[in-house]
Amino acid sequence: MVRINEMGQGNSPGLVQSGGASWAPAAGQRHPGPCQNFEQVTESGCHSLKMLSLKLPRLFRIDQVPQVFHEQGILFGYRHPQSSATACVLSLFQMTNETLNIWTHLLPFWFFTWRFVTALYVTDIWNDSYSWPLFVYMGTSCVYPLASSCAHTFNSMSKNARHICYFLDYGAVNLFSLGSAIAYSAYSIPNVMVNTTFHDYYVPLAVLNTIISTGLSCYSRFLEIQKPGLCKMLRVLAFAYPYTWDSLPIFYRLFLLSGDGAQNEAALYHQKHTAMTLLASFFYSAHLPERLAPGRFDYIGHSHQLFHVCVILATHLQMEAIVLDKTLRREWLLANSRPLSFPQIAGAVLLCLIFSLSNIIYFSAALYRIPEPELHKKET
Repeated sequence: MVRINEMGQGNSPGLVQSGGASWAPAAGQRHPGPCQNFEQVTESGCHSLKMLSLKLPRLFRIDQVPQVFHEQGILFGYRHPQSSATACVLSLFQMTNETLNIWTHLLPFWFFTWRFVTALYVTDIWNDSYSWPLFVYMGTSCVYPLASSCAHTFNSMSKNARHICYFLDYGAVNLFSLGSAIAYSAYSIPNVMVNTTFHDYYVPLAVLNTIISTGLSCYSRFLEIQKPGLCKMLRVLAFAYPYTWDSLPIFYRLFLLSGDGAQNEAALYHQKHTAMTLLASFFYSAHLPERLAPGRFDYIGHSHQLFHVCVILATHLQMEAIVLDKTLRREWLLANSRPLSFPQIAGAVLLCLIFSLSNIIYFSAALYRIPEPELHKKET
């Protein structure tokens, strides 16, 4: 049960931007529903919505919310851009343009958590150091869907909250990237690369990549309004190059080797994971199908939902491949490879967390230092 003023607080009428100016829809436009604009919603224009009730928060059109909340090709289903935390949580049970973005990662979070806990339960973790990289990977595979779900749930609380939510999301994705590198180094690297210089520097450089990627992806949000093309290019690059580095052993194994332990039963899962990741990248960058039919896929079927589904399927396939490699190559790896020690694994994860959080804190603080027009006003 919420009051409508939970979604837009403040004493002044209308939706107040952080720069101090009131925001309202363009003059002469008529909006659907009982309220004509935010001023009526937050003051006295909608008596029935001001009363304590079980009604879910109302939704808005693209021309009723500030530009920073706009999504390409999505015209309807926007939440109030000053929603309370309560209203954000309630929106999980309301069909908005974010609802399936939330659930397509929230449900898999519980699935991956179940797999993680089950693996911990059946393993003597203190005495089986060979399994430590797998547990790091499985732990990070739980973190990024949860962070993504939270970001999509609470990104409508304010403009700055939107950016900060996604900063945390990017950090979690890069932590998962490091988890993948640790697992690949332990179980999936081809025989010819084991104990080479590349193998020695593979995880340390993956740590460096996560730090750079988090900073670059966070920085890209400052270009979202003024230079959207550059913003998208930087963000795709920020996620593509750590993935490419992590996957070099897999690409070498799949496309350049035959035999030598390269083509075991896990190879098919690695191939499917690669294909699903490429499909996810396509949906993320292309904004299809909603770009071709604006308004038709606002609630179900837009590209970000499809991207989420592909990412989760890719993670599932990757997990199956890693578990198979761990099992099938155990004897050979224990005899020939130098396993990552606990200090090496813990140090890599800790460095990633420290520097990624430092990036997030720095860019979050920058949101409050940069004048509003400079951050959110589109160049003419």
